[in-house]
Amino acid sequence: MAEKTAEVVTEAKEAVTGVDLKACAACHGADFEKKAMGVSKIVKDMSKEDIITAIKGYKDGSYGGNMKALMKGQVASFDDAKIEAVAGQIAK
Repeated sequence: MAEKTAEVVTEAKEAVTGVDLKACAACHGADFEKKAMGVSKIVKDMSKEDIITAIKGYKDGSYGGNMKALMKGQVASFDDAKIEAVAGQIAK
């Protein structure tokens, strides 16, 4: 039941952002509760501003550790409006 609820919430967030958040959930967890690859920050604990900073930094290559190239590819097509929408949907 909880898994189905998380799936419905993820689908609703996708409808708002236009981003396939299931792709994010593969590494970060359905509720963004996991450290991706065991090393990232837990996204659900980040503020909207911190998420925006992280996504923009991944996009321009100025943020992240050893796995930043992976994230750069994931967010390469995001414009500022999409970054804002994604951060707004994920942030606590």
